[in-house]
Amino acid sequence: MNMRRILLYLASAGLLLYVLAGPAGLRLDPQGHVARDGAGAAAVALAWERQASDVQVRGYGEVLRILADDSEGSRHQRFILRLSNGQTLLVVHNIDLAPRITGLRVGDEVEFNGEYVWNPQGGVLHWTHHAPRGRHEAGWLKHGGRTYR
Repeated sequence: MNMRRILLYLASAGLLLYVLAGPAGLRLDPQGHVARDGAGAAAVALAWERQASDVQVRGYGEVLRILADDSEGSRHQRFILRLSNGQTLLVVHNIDLAPRITGLRVGDEVEFNGEYVWNPQGGVLHWTHHAPRGRHEAGWLKHGGRTYR
């Protein structure tokens, strides 16, 4: 194995550790928001590339499309975000456990912390709410200066 390949593997491993470190591995601005360095988009891109699911991710995106609520079983507010790298992410926010995001419009920015599930279209983000039984990392969405959990 040549030195270039070894360095590439080490760099990839370092990026993977940075991405998988979760919220503690992301740079935050003084207000506690995800820094606009693309780390959240990189985490989602890596999970999508590896077809991984059940990965906690944190980042931000622009609302690309607002979909009708899913009312089968638990009710979910649904919308599609475009991340800084161009990837899309379907957000399914449980509105039986957390408040609905009010006033959401196409073009708005939404910050997120939730669980990523792979699909061929870019993935789904769920678990964007508190953990009722404490058995899961709590998630949230931030929009318009308000946190929805």
